[in-house]
Amino acid sequence: MSDDLDIDINDLKRRMDGALVALRTEFGSLRTGRASASMLEPIQVESYGQMSPINQLGTVNVPEPRMVTINVWDKSMVSKVEKAIRESGLGINPQLNGTIIMLPIPELNEERRRELTKVASQYAEHARVAIRNVRRDGMDQLKKAKSAGMGEDEQKLWSDEIQELTDKYIARIDEALEVKQEEIMQV
Repeated sequence: MSDDLDIDINDLKRRMDGALVALRTEFGSLRTGRASASMLEPIQVESYGQMSPINQLGTVNVPEPRMVTINVWDKSMVSKVEKAIRESGLGINPQLNGTIIMLPIPELNEERRRELTKVASQYAEHARVAIRNVRRDGMDQLKKAKSAGMGEDEQKLWSDEIQELTDKYIARIDEALEVKQEEIMQV
């Protein structure tokens, strides 16, 4: 086997890992009825002429299971952070206490829980599509290698390895989805 015919399996793994990391980040932003600092990660606040995540404007803490607090460092930014949270669609009503913004996390009703499991399923499907796109890129590399002189047996081995890798990552996505759905439905 010559070096120019090698398929970069490590690159495919890295890209598939990236899809899993993105999925976990999206899952972290879903509210489950329990307080979590990660639920604020997708929220951007306009500060000093640019968009910044909340954790760059203050300290985010979870002092109790149903409360998130944000200690905003700059007093002039408190109202902007509060406004960004209200407009984020999280369904949380911030309460101000000086430079500290308290976010009481309300219980989720059954209907909202079902909606969130559907959203989690959509996130998982996007991750599966990303994994399949990486698989397709790997198979395209194989086709190029075959036309450059790779043997049929070697091509079959690489094809099987890429498919095995794809199946493993799809299974990890399904596992993560199942765990997240159980977490959401837990009262």
